[in-house]
Amino acid sequence: MGKKGLGKFLAGAGIGAALGILLAPKKGSETRQDIKNMFDDLMRKVRNIDTEEVKLAVEAKIEELKEGLENLNKETVLAEAKRQAKKLKKAAEDLVEYAVENGTPVIEKSANAIKEKVIEVSSEVVKKLSK
Repeated sequence: MGKKGLGKFLAGAGIGAALGILLAPKKGSETRQDIKNMFDDLMRKVRNIDTEEVKLAVEAKIEELKEGLENLNKETVLAEAKRQAKKLKKAAEDLVEYAVENGTPVIEKSANAIKEKVIEVSSEVVKKLSK
């Protein structure tokens, strides 16, 4: 297996392990922290990808998602939480779309899993604030 193939394999294995953590039932704050940790792990793996353009685009989208999650966690106003939730969903969809367009299946699978968790966590926060 070449350097590129080995890197993709290791990235997929690491991301798969991180996704397993997310499937366990936890408090929202713990889940958001797990997602942030997954982003950090994904960032380390993305940095090993040879294609500079893909690496930079994915890093930027991950940073945007991390920032959005931090803001969502800090928000106390329902309207702002809804705005953040929409922004997070869009950023996650953009990450998936970029991975699909650039033929990066390892990142695509992880990006889809992150998208689903971001949407789930965002919805839970908005639901709690609505009560």
